[in-house]
Amino acid sequence: MDHVPVRRVLISTFDKTGLDRLAVRLKALGVRVASTGGTRTVLESMGLVVEDVSTITGFPEILDGRVKTLHPKIFAGILARLDRQEDHDVLRTHGVETFDAVIVNLYPFKNAVASPECSAEEAIELIDIGGPSLVRAAAKNHAFTAVLTSPHQYDTFLEALERGGTTLLERRLMAAAAFECTAEYDRTIANWMACYAGVGTSNRTQVQEAVGSQEIGLPEKFTLELERRLPLRYGENPHQSAAFYAPVGTAYGIAGARQISGKELSYNNIADLDAATRLASLFKDPSAIVVKHTNPCGAASAELLRDALADAMAADPLSAFGSVVAVNRTFDRDSAEMLLEPGLFIEVIAAPAFEPAAIELLTTRPAWKANVRLVELSGENLWKATEGLELQAVAGGLLAQRPDDRFDEMNEWRLVTETQVPDALVRSLEFAFTIVRRLTSNAIAVCRGTSLIGAGVGQTSRVDAVRHALEKARSKSHGAVLASDAFFPFPDSIELAAKAGIAAIIQPGGSKRDSEVIATANAVGIPMIFTSRRHFRH
Repeated sequence: MDHVPVRRVLISTFDKTGLDRLAVRLKALGVRVASTGGTRTVLESMGLVVEDVSTITGFPEILDGRVKTLHPKIFAGILARLDRQEDHDVLRTHGVETFDAVIVNLYPFKNAVASPECSAEEAIELIDIGGPSLVRAAAKNHAFTAVLTSPHQYDTFLEALERGGTTLLERRLMAAAAFECTAEYDRTIANWMACYAGVGTSNRTQVQEAVGSQEIGLPEKFTLELERRLPLRYGENPHQSAAFYAPVGTAYGIAGARQISGKELSYNNIADLDAATRLASLFKDPSAIVVKHTNPCGAASAELLRDALADAMAADPLSAFGSVVAVNRTFDRDSAEMLLEPGLFIEVIAAPAFEPAAIELLTTRPAWKANVRLVELSGENLWKATEGLELQAVAGGLLAQRPDDRFDEMNEWRLVTETQVPDALVRSLEFAFTIVRRLTSNAIAVCRGTSLIGAGVGQTSRVDAVRHALEKARSKSHGAVLASDAFFPFPDSIELAAKAGIAAIIQPGGSKRDSEVIATANAVGIPMIFTSRRHFRH
């Protein structure tokens, strides 16, 4: 049947958005409505006469609402094949009336389990049984039954009602959307249940922590449903088309950002924005990060955000031109004034919030105006990974790993040299090792106090990374600290550090020549700490 008039509908929705306009038109068109519980109450308050599902089935809701619509008188009315006389005979024998449309949306399982306060027991109660069953039944029988799973479909449905009913093409499209909805819903539950079964705890926080550990293996398979959130002018280069995608329903990280001024973000802007905000979120004190091509070229922490920003910009002023800047505090007027120096240009500034005075200063500067993009991006959930995994495309597939999001605790550090680390350098070492973990390997960070003064990134040899970092730091390296993202394979890096006046070194350790490296550090009088945790980044 191509054209199906809509005379009777079943409505059961968790999200009540749009029910008011739906109710008005259904009432005006004389469409009969059946519903359950809370949805029925809402519809009746809007003036609709509603058949209670319990009256239709002759059976009350039981088990605290777990069983409401699961009954032959409901499902036969949805699944009946109206082009078959035998189906009509069965309906007549059992007193079943058909439904021409089913309007259902599901319990928000994904949003609920994203909250640390959601226990396993609460999550299990949010697993919708009747809803997906109704949706799948109607989608299967789309030849005769329309199915709506989102308020976004209501306007199109109402237009169809005004024309006298739904077409077969409309019902096919609705069915496709319905099966996508239930597939994504079931995959979310399956992934959560696998984590829950793996750790055997009812505490959601413990579940999330356990998923992040290597004790839980990666899934044999998983499904991602992504939606395009932002079309981009082009990709890394002008000849490449591009867009930003996010998992359906995602509102964390870049997907939860709000651009408050400036022209549209580019592919490279978003990549740098991600790198800058992730690093900024790792610091407790007011901090500023300056990024080019996903690598920090400036970073600093201070008591005042303005001072942190000034120190970060001073690390490598040449590289800072056209950079992305991220901070972990509200961007204030003082910080905005600091950026108004002649000759300075910033592509993107990201912060948890902006003072109105700062927005005014930054967006009215004649040299910038609409060219600078201001983005509000919370530091919360920046390390939350899709399905708990970091993904990287390779030819023919994806590489997947757990995020490198664990903090390196100082109580796990080990002094391996005879020379002790001065107390005054401990904080600087911690700062430097936090920075180096977000540089592209092989990576070296040279820091003075809580400011990055030189970075060696993306080098194919460790000693070249050391050389580049020291060249960036220049004379400021005397008395500074040096951090490495992985072990030193040879003592040559230590010798270079000593010549530059480095006062302390921090590195993971783990080389076959650790003993030679330690002996060299002892010989030149540089204290050295092993953290026992490598931080390669590619």
